[in-house]
Amino acid sequence: MINRAVLIVRPKRPFLEWAAGLDDSGALPDVDGEQTVSFIPNFDTDDDARAILERVYPEVFENELWGWHTDESAWPENRDLKAFEAWFAIEMHSVVEDLCDYELIEEDND
Repeated sequence: MINRAVLIVRPKRPFLEWAAGLDDSGALPDVDGEQTVSFIPNFDTDDDARAILERVYPEVFENELWGWHTDESAWPENRDLKAFEAWFAIEMHSVVEDLCDYELIEEDND
């Protein structure tokens, strides 16, 4: 087990409606498809998990928007926690097992 938890978000109706309104291609995010899994600090209680969510949601929200549409002028103006919770189904998991027998290495995306 590693000293991290994970956060997974899946798009809900407001995100899908926003994505559909960007163009007329008909392409939409796959709600049931593979999602980005983000490492977050480990937590023991629901209150700890909530505090972590409150700290990391702005970055996660922007990453999800950027992943679908890179023109920030088309992003919703209201990106508070309430909007985040309306736009995404949120999963937080506190048990993360590392089943690899090699070193965890962070890759630089630049």
